[in-house]
Amino acid sequence: MPENKRTLLPLLVSEKKNKIKGSIYNRMQVDFAFNSNHIEGSRLTHEQTRYIYETHTIDGTVPVNDVFETSNHFRCFDHIIDTVSEPVTEEYIKNVHRMLKNGIMVDDADYAVIGEYKKYANEVGEIQTASPDDVSGLIKKLISDYNSKPEHDLYDIADFHARFEKIHPFYDGNGRVGRLLMLKQCLENDIVPFYIDDHIKYFYYFGLKEWQTSGMKERLLDVFLSKQDDMKAILDYFGIEYDRTEVSAKDLIKK
Repeated sequence: MPENKRTLLPLLVSEKKNKIKGSIYNRMQVDFAFNSNHIEGSRLTHEQTRYIYETHTIDGTVPVNDVFETSNHFRCFDHIIDTVSEPVTEEYIKNVHRMLKNGIMVDDADYAVIGEYKKYANEVGEIQTASPDDVSGLIKKLISDYNSKPEHDLYDIADFHARFEKIHPFYDGNGRVGRLLMLKQCLENDIVPFYIDDHIKYFYYFGLKEWQTSGMKERLLDVFLSKQDDMKAILDYFGIEYDRTEVSAKDLIKK
């Protein structure tokens, strides 16, 4: 491997440590926070998100929780980079949720348990999720199944994500926690990471539902591969190397 080869994870670690402005680290912080929060209903613009990241201030009148969740997402992103070599455990997942929801103001505080699994049953997209009594066991099984494989590809990450979202272990923040875990899994497996934006969110949600209910997996994989292509264009701009092997959803399913 050439000594000057630029790859994503070492660059993120270095640029975070050295606070390099205008870097891929800065770009991913803002893009991942904005898009993951935006598809969940945040009203902050991309420019406001970038402004919060760069100046730690905000102009105008915006919902307080949107600002907190954006700032918290920056911290979660850093945590993922700092702990990318650590195994995913129940406590790791709970800690990411705790970071993400820290300081959020809620009206239904009895429901909104932060950093712990949900206390009451819930639904998402008319899909029944795991009962509170079953969450811990199902998360343990999910982690065990994932760790039982010596190597992981995008299919394994998609499967983990779809199952995690079906369990829906928390009262709120499940999508953002799940996507942060996908970021970690991509980085630790040298897979091009990606975010889900507003333009493709309905295909993303429909793909999740198909995976969870009918076993149809191509749509969700196509969404992830499409968003990887967008990220590859960004990596090309910054001169960052990545695996250029072409793969399709059907290839991943047939593995």
